[in-house]
Amino acid sequence: MMEYHGYLAHVAFDNDAGLFHGQVLHTRDVITFQGTSVEGLRAAFRESVDDYLAFCAQRGEAPEKPCSGKFLVRIDPDLHRRVAIAASLAGESLNAWVSRCLEQAVVPAPACNAPAASASRRRPRRGAAPSG
Repeated sequence: MMEYHGYLAHVAFDNDAGLFHGQVLHTRDVITFQGTSVEGLRAAFRESVDDYLAFCAQRGEAPEKPCSGKFLVRIDPDLHRRVAIAASLAGESLNAWVSRCLEQAVVPAPACNAPAASASRRRPRRGAAPSG
């Protein structure tokens, strides 16, 4: 993950083309960049973000912020009810309770960034002795 001026980017390597390519995350605007080396990639990322900010300023528009602090989560009504009860019992608003729980979920390390374990990773490979 790369960061510049609060913008985060995902990077991948294209082995056939021999280059790194990236895209800024969490914006509706498409901001991409590429480079053939790590330093070239970093420079291209900074240049793309700077170009985006200059383009917005030229048009008199505010650049889109990567995260606004608001997001909509759709959950099962029964879970919504249980979460609302938990917040009430904790003496907190639903927003404060969810915010606290999310903060606890990502500190000290963002667990959500780890890929989810797939069923194939949980089962022993063919021919492997089962553990346990």
